[in-house]
Amino acid sequence: MPHERFQFTGVGGHQLAAALDTPDGPIKAYALFAHCFTCGKDVLAAKRIAVALAAKGIATLRFDFTGLGSSEGEFANSTFSSNVADLVRAADHLRETRKAPAILIGHSLGGAAILAAAGQIPEAKAVATIAAPSDPVHVTHFFKDRIEDIRAQGEGEVSLAGRPFRIKREFLDDVAEQNLMAQVKQLHKALLIMHSPTDDTVGIDNATHIFSAARHPKSFVSLADADHLLSGKQDAAYVADVIGAWAERYVDIAPQSAADTGTAPRNVVVQETRAGKFQQIVTAGPHRMLADEPVAVGGQDSGPGPYDFVLAGLGACTSMTMRMYADRKSLPLDRVTVTLTHSKIYAKDCEECETREGMLDQIDRVIRIEGELDADQRKRLMEIADKCPVHKTLTSEIRIVTKAAGVSPRRSGERLSRSSIWAVPPLTCGPSLGAR
Repeated sequence: MPHERFQFTGVGGHQLAAALDTPDGPIKAYALFAHCFTCGKDVLAAKRIAVALAAKGIATLRFDFTGLGSSEGEFANSTFSSNVADLVRAADHLRETRKAPAILIGHSLGGAAILAAAGQIPEAKAVATIAAPSDPVHVTHFFKDRIEDIRAQGEGEVSLAGRPFRIKREFLDDVAEQNLMAQVKQLHKALLIMHSPTDDTVGIDNATHIFSAARHPKSFVSLADADHLLSGKQDAAYVADVIGAWAERYVDIAPQSAADTGTAPRNVVVQETRAGKFQQIVTAGPHRMLADEPVAVGGQDSGPGPYDFVLAGLGACTSMTMRMYADRKSLPLDRVTVTLTHSKIYAKDCEECETREGMLDQIDRVIRIEGELDADQRKRLMEIADKCPVHKTLTSEIRIVTKAAGVSPRRSGERLSRSSIWAVPPLTCGPSLGAR
């Protein structure tokens, strides 16, 4: 994903280092991300979530709080309130240079800070917290044995995540004065709370307190088996997937173009993300999704594989066609479930196939029909399944026209067998190329 680094002025007059991860294509919305206590904008969880959101069309701004990462100033001079103020400044910067954030995301103490800042960012419609404490004073538990010394001496050095930091009395006083739950009650924005039930840094009871204080619309998602820092790549990807899908319900997305809303065929664009060996971003009108290969063949398994998309297309078309027929004929069809599998078979084992030698690709399709239907109705629905447009496309002659972008087309045709077996390239697209 495109990545822009810059600075903006924080509330203390210091230059704060920021990064903006943007999509390759149109931007659906802007998000502001607040990192965990003593972390930074480049902590793995923040980077992975921002990149994954960019793949979904959401541009995400993350920055280092005062005295952390590449930002100016002294960490000892910062407080929870100053961090909140810097989040508001970051939103102001987005508003002035691009567009105000519609989505606010905070991890750990950054989640508490984003809840406190949300009321000062009017354009924000959706707020998501990840492993957030319900009271900012929770952070002092990490150095509770030093609190008396800090109060007596005005400041003191503590060890956090194996690194030394100086904490001042002002920081302790500031977190003690916060009344975060009162702010949560007055949030008036959609809230998504994400927390691991096994988080041993910020307990799950914190999520309960936030959820109880908040008004609807509010949602909770359990991050089962995830650690506090979301160090697992799949955990960060899951968080981004959930936030992206959830936010679309509350955030105004740019209207579709005339080409997308009309009846003319629309383009499907597939482009490398450069975030992995095989990872691709697939754009179909306003919809964006990742494609990848399994880890076993060199991918990251961050999205469906090419053949997964093929099977999904056939399965979706099958179910839709059966539904249209059932509705038209007023059949009591409750639900259709289509399960598909792609495999290799020997051509000699297929009696009805034209090809007699070598291997063929086979798609097995199992259809489950639910509803009070008689035998004749079920039989007719199974016949209708073979009439879905994608099924017809895959079992008829296909003409593929390939050309280089910006060059006059040089057409070539490919004829596929007219049978229920679809002859296709090897099972995995990426690794198969190297074997040829």
